[in-house]
Amino acid sequence: MRFLALALVLLNVVLWYGSSKPDEYRQSSSVATGTLPRVGSLKPSDFYGTGPSSVEGSESGIGSGEVLAQSCVTVGWFGSFAAADALAERVGGSQFRDYRVQERERELPQLHWVIIPPQPGRVASEQLKDLRKQGVDSYLVAQGENRNAISLGLFESREAAISVLEEKKHQNLNAVLANFPRNQLSYALSFEARPEVVETLVRAAEADYGNKFDFIEINACEGVATPSKNP
Repeated sequence: MRFLALALVLLNVVLWYGSSKPDEYRQSSSVATGTLPRVGSLKPSDFYGTGPSSVEGSESGIGSGEVLAQSCVTVGWFGSFAAADALAERVGGSQFRDYRVQERERELPQLHWVIIPPQPGRVASEQLKDLRKQGVDSYLVAQGENRNAISLGLFESREAAISVLEEKKHQNLNAVLANFPRNQLSYALSFEARPEVVETLVRAAEADYGNKFDFIEINACEGVATPSKNP
């Protein structure tokens, strides 16, 4: 009987203590029954924050490792390395980046060649002497596939070459028309610059050079405007 009375007293104490706990304490024990907010209800600031560090990160893409885009420009042609190099120094200044002069051998349009076809060396030399005595402007071809031919003139215009050819034939010369291939060493200036100043720099270069360039190539440089990757 005494044990039953003691159990009832202990039960009353426990019930009294539980009902007397502060509301804040009782609420914390029921957190597990709550629900998490849906993603759609969250604001961007809930993910990134609104402090100074987040503002700095959103406005400093360059500082985070991104390189400013550059345009790669090539202009030509120049008659010499020195001419291209001097123009870069005068016009480019600090706005040209990594400029360089490239040497290229390019094929030019062929000339029209009036010749007396190749002959044995001795025969060609004797005929050349006779022609010069007559006052004909001529010379002996010393090399190439037309070696020992006699040249009577080189012309850019085909019409001019044909006119001379007809004249020589009327003089009873066995002249023919041939092509004269030619190559030329030329020089191109290549540099990198910001896209917004490229046109200004090219125009300044043309004005300083005193002529319009034969070609202007402008392309996006490879390997720029790429953000850095964190390991």
